Amino acid sequence: MKFIPAVAAISSILCATPFASADSLHTHWEKFKAHRAFHHLSADGQRAFQDILKARDILQTTGKTEAAIPALYDAQKRLAAAQKADKKFQAAENDLHPAPQHPVIANHQPVVGQTDWLPVGGEFVVSETLAPEKKAAVATANAQLKSGNTDQAAQTMQVVGADADFIMALAPLTPVQGAVYRATVFTEGHNPQEAVAALTQALESVVFVSESTIETLAPAAPASAKK
Repeated sequence: MKFIPAVAAISSILCATPFASADSLHTHWEKFKAHRAFHHLSADGQRAFQDILKARDILQTTGKTEAAIPALYDAQKRLAAAQKADKKFQAAENDLHPAPQHPVIANHQPVVGQTDWLPVGGEFVVSETLAPEKKAAVATANAQLKSGNTDQAAQTMQVVGADADFIMALAPLTPVQGAVYRATVFTEGHNPQEAVAALTQALESVVFVSESTIETLAPAAPASAKK
């Protein structure tokens, strides 16, 4: 199994799309499942992680703290919006089952107890035994998803049909908010190395799970119910 670092994995699956339609009951059912998984994703969560990746890249490659500030402010705003929305799930991390395609990394710090998980990305994956033309179609579809071309990806997935699984990236909301806040403070204080470390911690907190796992998670309690 090829290991994929957390940062690279997150960067590769920040978009997703439903399966394309076909004229069979089975494929329509698979389309429904994938469509539901797609709507689990948090638009604000996806945008926040794009901002996190952007800020981290700026700080790591240039060290220019002023240039990273807008992305960090936007990430904070997006995470706050995601916290108020219903596109999150409540679960203990030890109840999650990481997808074998993206196991947790050595530096991953598990969250203790129940917490809100934010679905921030997704991708289609296939087995090694799948026909070469279907593997190529999935690779093309995932590239189209990453570019935001969901309609094109849906057309491409017609070649694959139901022979693909849907993997989702879950981020623990509160720890990520804390990491982004610390990164912002360090950046405002012109300390890019510490800011990069905080953002890396946010990225490494992500857990990749199968769509079937998402279906077993409990919806997060509304903000007004948490006293």
